[in-house]
Amino acid sequence: MKHIKVVAFDCDGVMFDSVKANTAYYNHILEHFGLPGMTPEQFVYANMHTSEKVLAHLFHDPEMLEAALHYRSRMSYRPYVREMEIEPYLKPLLQTLRFRYKIAIATNRTDSIGWVISDHGLEGLFDFVVSALDVKFPKPHPEPLQKILTHYRIAPHEAIYVGDSELDEIAARQAQIPFIAYNNPALHAMHHIRSLKELEVMLVSG
Repeated sequence: MKHIKVVAFDCDGVMFDSVKANTAYYNHILEHFGLPGMTPEQFVYANMHTSEKVLAHLFHDPEMLEAALHYRSRMSYRPYVREMEIEPYLKPLLQTLRFRYKIAIATNRTDSIGWVISDHGLEGLFDFVVSALDVKFPKPHPEPLQKILTHYRIAPHEAIYVGDSELDEIAARQAQIPFIAYNNPALHAMHHIRSLKELEVMLVSG
């Protein structure tokens, strides 16, 4: 992988285990409107998509959806950031790679990604962050990854994208960026890894 110049990561499911945080966040909104908590199927959707799409998935009644979106706009995700469990080897990996590659994030998170970085002590370890607020079309559209390519003026084969969901796979494929699947053998990828330590071995030795 000597031609690689940029390593880009998804956030939820790769850098962090967000199960507790996202479950608590969306269940709080559902409970506020007297609805039961998310089903396992709803959670899978919630862990990949933007908050607006998630609420549209959870609230089918237009009036209730509008109310839920308004309620969400008045509450902060920041209290839930502490519930996110950082991938054990993330910081050592970033500290090793940052002297060899540019490090980026492409996530469907919105304003919360800044808190995720700051509250978990990751400031200065990422060179470029693309959230759903920075693009017209979030993943699975390739725009977030294309924005990274444009920013660094590189060809698709000069980057890799590490993700864990079908949305990540589709976005990488459409952007023509080599895809590395994290802990999800069902995805089509150039490589499959089960820990970020494997990624370090791959990039440093490759």
